[in-house]
Amino acid sequence: MAAAKYKQYFTQMEEQNKEIFADFFRVHQLFELDGTKYEEEFHKTGQRVVDVIRDWDRRLCSAMGRGAFSQYSQTLSEKFWDEARKTFPLIDRVGVRVKKKVV
Repeated sequence: MAAAKYKQYFTQMEEQNKEIFADFFRVHQLFELDGTKYEEEFHKTGQRVVDVIRDWDRRLCSAMGRGAFSQYSQTLSEKFWDEARKTFPLIDRVGVRVKKKVV
């Protein structure tokens, strides 16, 4: 049985961007251990990865975003991002800056 189209796109995206993803994987692991120390590097590298994922997400869903398939396109996009979250659970935190308030 063939893999779902979103999984094929995700695999292709990873293969074409191995270096970026490998770099972010390393930074992601360091950020999990010590978020404050590696925050800047996490956001900088993570933004490049998020941009790549968004580009491939648009490619996957662009033809389906109109008409009767718009709901299907949204579900497909969610599945695509869920694939990214399997490898990078903190990817949704890229670009989110947390300021600690001293009371």
